[in-house]
Amino acid sequence: MQPRDFSLYGAVDLGARQAAAQRRQQAAQSPSQPGATGSNGGFVIEVTEETFNTDVVERSRTTPVIMDLWAEWCGPCKQLSPVLEKLAAEAVGQWILAKVDVDANPQLSAALQVQSIPMVVAVIGGQLVDGFLGAMPEAQVRQWIDQVLAAAEKMGMQLAAPGAAADADDAEADTQGGVDGRAPADGRPAGGPGAPPMPPAYTEAREAMERGDLDGAAKAFEQELAANPADPVAKTGLAQVNLIRRVSAYDQAKARRDAAEHPGDVAAQIRVADIELASGRIEEAFDRLLGLVRRTSGEEREQARAHLVSLFEVLPPRDPRLIKARSALSALLF
Repeated sequence: MQPRDFSLYGAVDLGARQAAAQRRQQAAQSPSQPGATGSNGGFVIEVTEETFNTDVVERSRTTPVIMDLWAEWCGPCKQLSPVLEKLAAEAVGQWILAKVDVDANPQLSAALQVQSIPMVVAVIGGQLVDGFLGAMPEAQVRQWIDQVLAAAEKMGMQLAAPGAAADADDAEADTQGGVDGRAPADGRPAGGPGAPPMPPAYTEAREAMERGDLDGAAKAFEQELAANPADPVAKTGLAQVNLIRRVSAYDQAKARRDAAEHPGDVAAQIRVADIELASGRIEEAFDRLLGLVRRTSGEEREQARAHLVSLFEVLPPRDPRLIKARSALSALLF
């Protein structure tokens, strides 16, 4: 397994993995075409596998991006999408709505681990930080978006007032090469030289991951957490890096054999749970450790519980699989 290329729902997948893919494919890709839809002034865009890095990852470094994953056959999608488009138009550039047709973009859907739609996720600084499944009433969607914007501000992003982004686009059209807010062809982040930088630790960690320097990535996240202990992105990033470091040290065939031969061996089950999570089999990993908590007692049960809780940090806090596992653990413990 190549540690930098594993598929996880979070910072690593949207950072190092997608950035590396972008460089590998750059020579073969044609220049992106403007993706604005309807009369939303560029605040609603259609995203494909080819434009994902530019339209979502890079753009989210200066403006929150909300992704609407939908399909033509999906009835609830047709209820939710107009609500999101309306709110994006009202925000006038404070955040961008990126629409992804899951049927037309199967590889991107797989990378995002789409299991049901409609699925809505927020991307800030190139990393997935929040999301929800299913159609929600407009009032609840507004409340969720407010929470996303508050999280962006806590992460150091200076949000423009509604409408300010459109004014800035008009003023900088000549120097930025267009008014659709897309990153220039040379790879500079959208938003121009005056855009607020993300915390240096995020960039350092991402670059370290691209080099395969797991220790360097962990150090960058640890330094950010020392300065900002509540930083949710750094917590998730560090948990992911630590997971990759552990799995990279395992003899995976032996680990699976040991777990199969010794179902009561807590350490053996923990190693396979790590491997399953790093391979994207998130529910299998959680179920394995939940079963261990159910079957054991005393110190062994505490060891299984503590490791399961540490794996929870790898996923965004509103991931439905995480919520399900937390509920199951609570039922076992109380």
